Amino acid sequence: MLAIFNSAELPVVFGYGGLVVLAFLALFLVCWLAEPRRLLNGTLFMAFFVVFWLWLGTTIIYTRNILLIYITGGLFLITMVILGLIWGTSFIWLLWNAWIVWRRESHTLANMLTLFTGLGLLILWALTAFLNRLPAWLQVIVGTGNALMYYGTLLLFNFVFSLILYQMYPIPYKQQYIIVLGAGLLHGDTVSPLLAARIERGMKFYYRQINKGRPAPKIIFSGGQGADEKISEAEAMRNYAIAHGIPAGDTLLEDMSTTTQENLRFSKALMQKREIGKGRIRAIFVSNNYHIFRAGMYARAEGLQANGRGAHTSFYYLPNAILRELIAVTLMHKRRHIVVVGIILFFAGLSFIISFIH
Repeated sequence: MLAIFNSAELPVVFGYGGLVVLAFLALFLVCWLAEPRRLLNGTLFMAFFVVFWLWLGTTIIYTRNILLIYITGGLFLITMVILGLIWGTSFIWLLWNAWIVWRRESHTLANMLTLFTGLGLLILWALTAFLNRLPAWLQVIVGTGNALMYYGTLLLFNFVFSLILYQMYPIPYKQQYIIVLGAGLLHGDTVSPLLAARIERGMKFYYRQINKGRPAPKIIFSGGQGADEKISEAEAMRNYAIAHGIPAGDTLLEDMSTTTQENLRFSKALMQKREIGKGRIRAIFVSNNYHIFRAGMYARAEGLQANGRGAHTSFYYLPNAILRELIAVTLMHKRRHIVVVGIILFFAGLSFIISFIH
C-alpha cells in the first residue's frame, strides 16, 4: 500500500499542506483575538485541529519510514480505542457522577442533568444494539435519536472548546473595575462555597494588579435580593470581601439584578455613571469557570467591552454544570438549532411513513 506514495512528493505535501494548516490556525487566532466571546472560535479551533492531524498523518505516510509509520499508527489506534471505550461507557460515568451530585447537592432538576443524560444514552444504546430485531418504525425512531445524539455531541464539543479557549484569553492587569457576578446565598445571608470562589477569584486579580504597581480597581459586587434572602447577594459578597481584607472604599454595590444578563447590564450602567466623559471603561467580570463563557456572551449582547476570569469549581460538579450551560447557550441560538433539528425530524418523518408503506 505504501508504494502508492511517492517520497519525492513529500516536500510538496509537507509544504502546501503546512500552508493550509497555518491558514486555519491564522483564521482561528484572528477571530479569537478579535472577539473571544463567540462559539465560532470553538468551531474554527476544531477545524484547525482536524486539518493539523490530517496533515501530520499524511506527511508521516509520505515519508515511507516504516518504523515511524508503525509507531505513530500504533499510537493512533491506541488513542482511538481509549476514546472509543470512554465514549462507549460514557453513560456509566454520567450515572456515577449523577450519584455523587445527588449525595452532595440539592435535588433540583438542574442538578439531575447527568442522570437524565446517562439514562437516555443507556436506553438509546440498548435499543441500538438490538436494532435489527426491532420493527421498522421503531428503527426509525432509534435512528433519529442517534442522529440527535450525535448533533448534541457536536454542540457539546464545540461549547467545551469555546469555554476552554475563552479562559485562555489574555487580560491585562490594568482594569478599572472587577465585576463579581452573584449567586444564591445560604440561609438567606451567607456566602456559599461556590460564590466564595467567585469573590476570591476577583480578590486574586485585585491583589495581582496592585502588586504590579498599578492602581487598585474597584470591585463591583453584583446581585439582588431574592424572595428567600435576608440581604442582597451584593451586600453579602461585599461583607465577605471586607472580612478578607479588601478595603471598603474599593467596593461598589449593584443590588438590583436578578439574572446574569442583568448583573452585567446594571454593572455597566453603574460604571458609565461613574466614568462619564472619561473614555473607554476597562473592566473584567468574574464567575465560576463553567459559567464564564455564557456570561461573556451576555456581556457582548449588552455592549460591554469586558471579558471574564473563571473561579475554580469542584470537579464532580463540572459535568452537570457544563450540560446546564450547554442547554442555556443552545437556547440563546435556538433558531439555528431548530432548523437543524427540523431537517433531522423531516427526514425521520419521511422514513417513518416509508416504513409503514413497506
